[in-house]
Amino acid sequence: QVQLVESGGGLVQPGGSLRLSCAASGSIFTRNTMGWYRQAPGKPRELVARITSGGSTNYVDSVKGRFTISRDNTKNTVYLQMNSLNPEDTAVYYCNAQIQGFFEPSLREYWGQGTQVTVSS
Repeated sequence: QVQLVESGGGLVQPGGSLRLSCAASGSIFTRNTMGWYRQAPGKPRELVARITSGGSTNYVDSVKGRFTISRDNTKNTVYLQMNSLNPEDTAVYYCNAQIQGFFEPSLREYWGQGTQVTVSS
């Protein structure tokens, strides 16, 4: 059974920083793209950033220049460094990963449980 466990959310003042982590655990055969999504109250879930197994990245326009996604393949972990946070970044952030478990025939999507990020003074 593969699981994604997130950490690093919390309350931060505008202009502050947070670093989210997401570790994949279980019987992992291979993993591909990993990323972060977010969902604010009353809004649909949106892609924030993602990174391929080769290190290629893409970001939603609203976070470009402020957020950085990275991964450590040896630890099956993806990170999201968030700087210059503003109230519009307030949301539940979800980790997403394409993983194939040892007993699965192909890659499938996994989601973390979500971590709250609140930007407020």
